[in-house]
Amino acid sequence: MRVYLPATFSMLMDLNGQSVVTARRGWAFAVTPSLREFYTSGEEEELEAIAFDDAAEASIRLLAVGDQERFPHRRVVISADVEDSAATLTPDMGESVVKLDPAQIELRRVAAVHVDVEESEEATAKAIEAIDASDLGDEDAELIVGDAQDHYLAFYHPDELPFLIDLL
Repeated sequence: MRVYLPATFSMLMDLNGQSVVTARRGWAFAVTPSLREFYTSGEEEELEAIAFDDAAEASIRLLAVGDQERFPHRRVVISADVEDSAATLTPDMGESVVKLDPAQIELRRVAAVHVDVEESEEATAKAIEAIDASDLGDEDAELIVGDAQDHYLAFYHPDELPFLIDLL
């Protein structure tokens, strides 16, 4: 199963240094039966994009925690392939949410790394400030978060991770 792990740049540094990353509290996103049922039409690629976007929004929540980050205004999503049995479906948490057990993902399972580009930092910074209000249904805040979500994340092959860490 392909999962999309919301992350931060610090988590990428851990992945690079330790060849393992831990999903925050074990949560990730994937194309689940609940997601397929919720969206009655759509190709697999479109459903993957929805799960990916959910992970990118969750990355905003991780950034809102305010940990010391080298890039505090860049979303990160790690795409990885895990055994189906490692991902427990949790439809009560959202259509695309899964709980990983184990919560650690080894670098060899990473399919891609996605990181906001510099041009998206301003929109992501605003989204970090608005994410809580957005979660509570504030329409203006939802638009601000949506503006950040409109920015595509750059794609990196896992082999490029050391260069990404060094060159950014």
